Amino acid sequence: MTNPIARRDFLAGSLAAGTAATLASDTVEAKPRRKAAQEFYELRIYRCDSKDNQQLTLDHLEHALLPALRRSGASRTGTFTVISDKPDHSIHVLILYPTLDVLGTRNEKLAGDKKFHKAAKEFFAIPKNKPAYSRIETRLMKAFSGMPVVELPASSKKKTERMFELRIYEAHNEDKAARKVAMFNDGEIDIMRDVKLGPVFFGETLVADDVPNLTYMLSADNDAAHKEHWKAFLAHPEWDRIKRLPKYKDTVSKITSIMLSPTSFSEI
Repeated sequence: MTNPIARRDFLAGSLAAGTAATLASDTVEAKPRRKAAQEFYELRIYRCDSKDNQQLTLDHLEHALLPALRRSGASRTGTFTVISDKPDHSIHVLILYPTLDVLGTRNEKLAGDKKFHKAAKEFFAIPKNKPAYSRIETRLMKAFSGMPVVELPASSKKKTERMFELRIYEAHNEDKAARKVAMFNDGEIDIMRDVKLGPVFFGETLVADDVPNLTYMLSADNDAAHKEHWKAFLAHPEWDRIKRLPKYKDTVSKITSIMLSPTSFSEI
């Protein structure tokens, strides 16, 4: 015969365990894992006309501007020079902002940053007839939902040898540009990860002189590895499938590719 006290204790324990499990389940459902907020990117291109002026500008970036940008709230910066057979002394600077508010208050914070003005004093004293750069071209972007924050390659974390490819995809109207963004979010980014193309960021361009477009960056240890990764991407069965979907037809009208090498002080 079953002991009534033991049965009572068993039922009480079972009920408590079931209630705890239910509460735990409800807690998980009530608090889903939050997706990272989409970053904003500013890509600056400093147009320098000589190696000497490029070095002057790099010194200013390393010792004055970029540390000040970090103090103003920028979360990371990447600095790159161009890999090219033709002379190109331009400097590409990628600045990561967690929110647009940080970008909006940047200039005010730089204006009040005494360390910045002290470090930049000699650079700002360069006469106007001998400028270190002719212009700063810039584009403002918002990270894709499919890759809301920058993904650093292992080589960037270890500061080992690496190279990058910056790609700009222009579209002939806003609808086609939006469809190409969707194509990346719906699978193309995952394929790139799968074949080790090393995507670093994807940005929908909000402000530039060549919109509508999107801009993104890939990484590799060296040029040979990068070419092998691209070869694998083009042969990937899922890429072959999605590129044939009618909704993604004619989404790109022009592609610009720029190969970049990180500076010694680049954080990417």
